[in-house]
Amino acid sequence: MAGRAPRPRLRGLARGAGLAAGLWLAGALASAAQDIAAAAYDAPTTRYAHGVLGDAIEHGALVLTLTDGRRSRIVLPETRVFEDTAPRLADLDGDGGPEVIVVESDLSRGARLAVYDADGLVAATPFIGQRNRWLAPLGAADLDGDGAMEIAYVDRPHLARVLRVWRFAEGTLRAVAAAPGHTNHRIGERHISGGLRDCGAGPEIVTATPAWTGLLATRLRKGVLESRPIAPAAGAAEFAAALACR
Repeated sequence: MAGRAPRPRLRGLARGAGLAAGLWLAGALASAAQDIAAAAYDAPTTRYAHGVLGDAIEHGALVLTLTDGRRSRIVLPETRVFEDTAPRLADLDGDGGPEVIVVESDLSRGARLAVYDADGLVAATPFIGQRNRWLAPLGAADLDGDGAMEIAYVDRPHLARVLRVWRFAEGTLRAVAAAPGHTNHRIGERHISGGLRDCGAGPEIVTATPAWTGLLATRLRKGVLESRPIAPAAGAAEFAAALACR
């Protein structure tokens, strides 16, 4: 993966966006020659009544559409759900085809960040460890310019408010850095705020301060997260301007 410096991928899809109206082709198997073209959640369920995203409906399945038009369906056990706004596509291993980044929650252990491909689970962080504890993704990019991809998220954006970065390498996720004092979601909102940007000097992570009184831009340098204020407020307009480098 040496030498790659991809621009960060941002995914601001509405909750549940992209769910297909038609019938899925059950049992479709992925081919090694086929990449993932799209991903969507399916199988709505109320078995995990957390409601952090504004309702008690989560999803029990992930449906991947391949470049040849076939669909691969990944179904979670009854003890888990996808507690998320929408799946995110990013080429994490540098092979030219994307993997899928999701938030997966266990009914007793809370959320974890997971990476899937067309064959199933590739890697995941540990579950937070307690029911009704969630994380909010920010995006994936080579945050420190070393050629490997990192994934950023806020761990418990309503409680702990810790920005965490994990590196994806050789099919595994490894914790790289963490910093308190960040959030990107309010309870009940159906979207996740913030994300990644590159204004010409390398990728930055955009988050809000814990009290939503301003925005922060954070860089990963030599394993350390360094933040600076970039806006005196944390509304939708400020986030949009920051992510557009205005």
